[in-house]
Amino acid sequence: MYLEYLKEGKKFVTCKDNEDISFISKENGSHKEVSILAKSNITLLNAKEEIPFKLNKEDVYFLNGYQSWTDTKEFHLKERLRNIKKSPHLIVKKFGMDKYGDSTFYKYSINRSHGYDVFYSKGKYESFIYNLNYKNAYLLIELIKNKKDKIYLTSMLEGITLKKDEEIKIFDYHFFSSFKEGLSSFYKDFPLLAKKEKIFGYTSWYNYYQNINEEIILRDLDALDSRFNVFQIDDGFETFVGDWLDVDKNKFPNGLEPIVKKIHEKGYKAGIWLAPFASERNSKTLKEHPEWVKKDKKGKPVFAGGNWSGFYALDFYNKDAMNYVRKVITHYMDMGFDFFKLDFLYAIALPTYEGKSRAMIQNEAYAFLREILKDKLVLGCGANIISSLNNFDYLRVGPDVSLSFNDSWVMQLFHRERPSTKVTLQNTIFRSIFNEHLFYNDPDVFLLRDENISLSLEQRIALTKLNALFGSVLMTSDDIATYDESKNEILDEALDIFKNGKVLSYSTSNKIINIKYSLHDKEYDINYDVTRGVIN
Repeated sequence: MYLEYLKEGKKFVTCKDNEDISFISKENGSHKEVSILAKSNITLLNAKEEIPFKLNKEDVYFLNGYQSWTDTKEFHLKERLRNIKKSPHLIVKKFGMDKYGDSTFYKYSINRSHGYDVFYSKGKYESFIYNLNYKNAYLLIELIKNKKDKIYLTSMLEGITLKKDEEIKIFDYHFFSSFKEGLSSFYKDFPLLAKKEKIFGYTSWYNYYQNINEEIILRDLDALDSRFNVFQIDDGFETFVGDWLDVDKNKFPNGLEPIVKKIHEKGYKAGIWLAPFASERNSKTLKEHPEWVKKDKKGKPVFAGGNWSGFYALDFYNKDAMNYVRKVITHYMDMGFDFFKLDFLYAIALPTYEGKSRAMIQNEAYAFLREILKDKLVLGCGANIISSLNNFDYLRVGPDVSLSFNDSWVMQLFHRERPSTKVTLQNTIFRSIFNEHLFYNDPDVFLLRDENISLSLEQRIALTKLNALFGSVLMTSDDIATYDESKNEILDEALDIFKNGKVLSYSTSNKIINIKYSLHDKEYDINYDVTRGVIN
């Protein structure tokens, strides 16, 4: 194990005590902790460790992506993680395609595969690793394909400054050579959460996107029945992203208050979508308060992605900016909203902040949102996975569902966080180990309608059933009043599974995921075809 750090602008690397630091290590079976005591004023970079372990081309490796939307599954060693290297540089720059995931700080290579904070392998050689130091640093787990005798760990400490006599933990993780033992220990450290209500709800996004208005919202609200418990208004009600207090009067001439009242009259929780740390280029907020946006070392605003007119990340340590965020959220709480979908949360940690690591920033930022929202139900989206623990009730665990199974080949060249029904279903299955332990999993929507969609009926059925099996949130953007008898039967079956089903096991073989589950004291066995998106 060795530590990289800066002192007076000069880089040092050490694996033992020196004039600048002292190491304090503890090992107890699977558990390893390492802290350092600073003897001088220093800035940390990374701490690295190599664990002896056999890699095998036939085994599978769970590589947990950086944030909600990042593709996550059990990979084989030969598989490459898709990245944006093949995308034209000008396109990447214009649309910020490198901003959504870890491309701004991780160097992709054909010889490396990597994941964050929770990792396991299954097959001839088993392992299970998980990070307990997530409030200080994310744990990067790497496999190097031409070095098949080790697993490489990096504690991502970059940015943390220590003054003389300050102490900080740099590693705190478990390593098991048994998947079963590791998962059992993981669940002991992250026990079942207090029981939360499962969400069966409606969201406006995946049918109308930003093209919503009062007529559409009230029509779809009227179509819902007593089985639903949440009705959520998604993006499109505001004039521009960032101008959250300006409801578009052309779309919603009466504002949102009457709609909230009608949602409550039907017995549902009222939900609203916000991207609290984002402000788009065309927003009044950005034009009137450019100082609210975090600047890089060259003084340029930190670009966060190409959505809308392009958007920027607010400065978390600008008090006026965060007072605005507090004002916005409080405004919608006072309006009567009960359920908050908070999106594009990765943006807050795109800037670097002096003295803190990325993990520290995201933990503080998410805790700030939780503190404002108190006991309201919060769904995080586009958020770092382990930082969401204790901060959000529900978390999106995959990218957006797409209206075709895997989108066009052009879209497939984009970042790892692109919309894709194929990818999100894999995330839904493989991130199910987090459900009810770190947060309640949101697998995104099911869609059964025939209009405005390219998914086949068999793909729509698979999407609906797998979301019901593996998720704690089941939402749609369909106008269910248009469902015929057969679609209502599909939905009834999915709701029964959602409420009463339990996944017993799942395993992968040749692009087929075998899933065993129980329902009403009977056991069922299904095969999901990853390539075709159907249940055989």
